[in-house]
Amino acid sequence: MSFLLNIDVPDVTAATTFYTEAFGLTVGRRFGTDFVELKGWPAPVYLLAKQAGTVGAGGDRRRYERHWTPVHIDIVVDDVDAAVERALRAGAILEVAASDAPYGRIAMLADPFGHGFCLLAFSERGYDALLEPDDA
Repeated sequence: MSFLLNIDVPDVTAATTFYTEAFGLTVGRRFGTDFVELKGWPAPVYLLAKQAGTVGAGGDRRRYERHWTPVHIDIVVDDVDAAVERALRAGAILEVAASDAPYGRIAMLADPFGHGFCLLAFSERGYDALLEPDDA
């Protein structure tokens, strides 16, 4: 099994610029003007042009102002602060500044299309730091 990420955006060109500049992804294939494959993460990313107001899953209408979703991307990086700066230069919106947690360092952001994501650098123990001693 494997997985891939599909990200609906209103403008594939703008989204391609954002994701390549913010995260160093590269364009793999272009499927016409409204569908682009990005490479560089463990799973391929597909940017799909879907205009605001069109109907998506469950009958919901797409909107690109900041929205909540129960599924988001955690992007694991070596240096959260440097990654935040790079993402901000590319057009991301900082929602929660980088802070330390037992499992590492994390910042919460949104892309220019309303999709939330976290930048995360794990500590040496990572999520194991959250386990009770008897669970380790």
